[in-house]
Amino acid sequence: MTPEETLRWLTGLRNLGSRLGVDRMGLLSARLGNPERAAPCIHVAGTNGKGSVCAMIEAIQRAQGRRVGLYTSPHLVAIGERIQVDRAPLSDESIVAHAEALRPHYEAIRAEDPEAAPTFFELITAAAFVEFAARRVDVTVLETGLGGRLDATNICAPEVCVITSIGLDHQEYLGPTHAAIAGEKAGIIKPGVPCAVGDVPPEAEAVIVARAQAVGAPLTFVRDRFPQGLPEVSLPGEHQRRNAGAALLACELATRLPIDDAKARAALLTVEWAGRWQSHRLADGRRLIVDGSHNEEGARVVEPLLASLASPTVVVGALGNERARPLVEVASRHAARLVLVRPDNERACSVEELAALVPAGFRGEVRRASVAELFPSPATCAAAGETLVVLGSLYLVGEVLARLRGQGLPDAWQDRLPPVR
Repeated sequence: MTPEETLRWLTGLRNLGSRLGVDRMGLLSARLGNPERAAPCIHVAGTNGKGSVCAMIEAIQRAQGRRVGLYTSPHLVAIGERIQVDRAPLSDESIVAHAEALRPHYEAIRAEDPEAAPTFFELITAAAFVEFAARRVDVTVLETGLGGRLDATNICAPEVCVITSIGLDHQEYLGPTHAAIAGEKAGIIKPGVPCAVGDVPPEAEAVIVARAQAVGAPLTFVRDRFPQGLPEVSLPGEHQRRNAGAALLACELATRLPIDDAKARAALLTVEWAGRWQSHRLADGRRLIVDGSHNEEGARVVEPLLASLASPTVVVGALGNERARPLVEVASRHAARLVLVRPDNERACSVEELAALVPAGFRGEVRRASVAELFPSPATCAAAGETLVVLGSLYLVGEVLARLRGQGLPDAWQDRLPPVR
């Protein structure tokens, strides 16, 4: 196959959707020689903050002189963002090479049992494991895709686990309550493996504690480790300090990977993570902030940052009314004007659906637009206002960042969630 044909094959798999469960991933990994066992790993789950915590752990570990493999999802612009070694993303050519190497395994498994054929997400996860093993990284940092208990990454044998937060998101897949969602996230906790826990509601905490006790896993809460104050971090917001506490605690608990505290704390002041209250300067000198807070918990933690701005213009786009409602409500409390857009995703709310969520008491301007209209060329934005904020879906964030950089729009590799059964 040509590289283009290989890419079409891999991208085409996403049309089949994702499927929860670890059996397919375990089967594929066994055929590959279990590359996930090649290096110690730190496994991170949670409703929000997973990517930021992974980026912080990566920075801490790299500051100790280690080679670090980082696996996160989804990507914003290019799929190679998901698989990084020392924060260098894989090239498209490397992704193609992995797909070509994995396809014979996929075909062999499918021929024997079509139901066991790996999904798009599982193949990308396998590519990460293979890449990290080949590069002989000293440690891998793994972010779960959805949930934890049945996530493809959960075949790992971690040094330490992290649960960053528990909020209401993906209820149709993970359950309707904080307790149900916590049960899925806590499924990454392994017997005897220490676990760091961030800020979670009481009903979620009870579930996490019960799981840890059932499997004999030591549990440490960020609030107990840092009673005198959370670590400082380069990413804005008090929620990012809580994330920094979870990251530093996780690294402290990974006893096979000792850290120097001063180097670790210095590393936290250098962390970069795209799309998390990320500030840009437009060609006309105006400030544009891009943030992927895309659910109720995200809206809540980002509100103090919005409140600190003077009459911003807020561009909002979200996937699903349950996610959109708190975002629109929070934006309406602090924006001088709202610009409603539809991210390029089949699950995205239409601008009409977003408009219906704007509170009746909002006195600012409400405008409907497309992302292309708002960001017609690199480093430009057609929206009015001195300070602009893009808020919502990570898919929206990816579109905006691609246009700001003058790159091609995000490819068709975006994740599809499993169908509701």
